[in-house]
Amino acid sequence: MSSSAAIQVLQQPDQGAVLLHPIRLRLVGRLAEPNSATGLAREMGLPRQKINYHLRELEKNGLVRFVKQQRKGNCLERIVQATARSYLISPEVLGSLASDPSRIPDRFSSGYMVAVAARTIRELAILQHRADKAKQPLPTFNLQADIRFASAEDRNGFAEELTQEVARLTAKYHHETAPGGRLYRFFVGGYPAITKGEEETPKSQTIKKSKREA
Repeated sequence: MSSSAAIQVLQQPDQGAVLLHPIRLRLVGRLAEPNSATGLAREMGLPRQKINYHLRELEKNGLVRFVKQQRKGNCLERIVQATARSYLISPEVLGSLASDPSRIPDRFSSGYMVAVAARTIRELAILQHRADKAKQPLPTFNLQADIRFASAEDRNGFAEELTQEVARLTAKYHHETAPGGRLYRFFVGGYPAITKGEEETPKSQTIKKSKREA
């Protein structure tokens, strides 16, 4: 029995619409492990016919997969499982409304960074689909680090040194006309880390902010 993928990027508008239905979200969440419509109906307290209908829609849109049939009493039950443990809707689902770095002139803005991240999601989804079709691994790597800067000057100094180092490595390893070479796309970005949730904001600050905005 094959396990579910770690993550599935949804590239079709219909898939997003199907998955975002409240009952279907609950179903997919419970299908990390294989189960039947009967079992799900019992767990969720819903009619089996309703569960069957939603499972068919999920399976038709590639969000749930058939695993096997098993006999229970005089009946044969279809066992299904979610196709992935996590799902992400690709920006391309929005068509012309999707974010595009080329339409954002300020390359140092948060909007530009979001657009670059969205493009990365879209391109990785395409590449992963091609790799799966060819039954080949998709070679990728990433670097992550949390850095506490003592001052804005330190932050700007780090950005300058990083830029110079990336330029040096690019000049060393980039071969424009190398036979059989493969072009890779890199991006580096930084943003303030989220260190507390909104619910941790002091009530007094929230009240003052509300009065100013009123």
